[in-house]
Amino acid sequence: MTRTPRTGGQAGTPRTGGQAGMPSTGLPAAARLLLAVVAAALFLSGCAADGSAPIGGGGNGAQPAQTVAGGGSTVVPVQPYDIRPLLNPAKKFFGATFDGVPQNLSPVQQYATKVGRTPTLLEYYLGWGDALQADQTRAVWRDGQLPYIAWEPYKATMAQIAGGSQDAYIVSTAKTLRAINVPVAISLGHEMNGNWYPWGTKQSNAADFVKAWQHVHDVFQDQGVSTVIWVWSPNIVNPAPNVALKPYYPGDGYVDWVGVVGYYALTGAQNFSQLFGPTFSQIRTFTQRPFLLAETGSQPSPRKPGQITELLKTVADQPDVVGFIWFDLNKETDWRVDSSPDTLAAFRAGAANPAYDINLTGLK
Repeated sequence: MTRTPRTGGQAGTPRTGGQAGMPSTGLPAAARLLLAVVAAALFLSGCAADGSAPIGGGGNGAQPAQTVAGGGSTVVPVQPYDIRPLLNPAKKFFGATFDGVPQNLSPVQQYATKVGRTPTLLEYYLGWGDALQADQTRAVWRDGQLPYIAWEPYKATMAQIAGGSQDAYIVSTAKTLRAINVPVAISLGHEMNGNWYPWGTKQSNAADFVKAWQHVHDVFQDQGVSTVIWVWSPNIVNPAPNVALKPYYPGDGYVDWVGVVGYYALTGAQNFSQLFGPTFSQIRTFTQRPFLLAETGSQPSPRKPGQITELLKTVADQPDVVGFIWFDLNKETDWRVDSSPDTLAAFRAGAANPAYDINLTGLK
């Protein structure tokens, strides 16, 4: 089952960098990240080529200028946030999305009270052309969640993005992320293998999607952004069995996580293996990047408590899955974890698994 497309978007986003003005296409992933870190460090320490002032209060606890002998001062360089410990942590991300976030974070704590665990990954949506709100992105991270931005290009085609006509907007977003210096996961054009979004199979093609993804990534690199976890997010293949995923894959140098979207409906796949197995198997033929269940939920039925129990246990036990994001909204159907007392009890029990005891503070 495919959910009805959402509209619009919220502020959020970022990651991998490159030295400003230096072409990044074709460089290995490690070289790209190194160039990004160097460029970001120069910017954040006040040595950026554009003369930008140093940014205080960075993600790594930047220190202000210190007084030295003779009454002068020196700027302690602010290092770009190192996202590498977040990419494949020993514990699992416990994620969710709600109405009203990130402008209002009260649903996060309400959910934590309900399920017995505070989310460590929060998904929300950024419409193409909408400004990234730096204060909201910082607030999510300070609240204890890794911001996860589903960036939805409703207002530009993938060909336009790839061709450079959207670069002013991309650069502006990248500069905002570089300045706030906190980790953010970004998924650009999610569910691209379906036909229900304009960037999907009806109005776009695999070649343009890949070019657009690589272009956005490279612009971020050239702006010195090294704090984004890039999440390539296809829908499960069940609704689109004739659409091969490999042609849509931008390459390991452009992707950190594979964020698979899949929901349990009244018909079709009824267990984890049936729902995600075919997609996982196909993806493993061309990449070994870690999986994230980027959006998941279960339609109310007598099977929902069992599906919740199995999903949370499978994510906890499967080494190549870094976590999940539960779509906790009553939209199209009641996907929420408390759609019945039995489903909430099953979710609370699964959430108590120590595999979800990820400590973002310890990974900073």
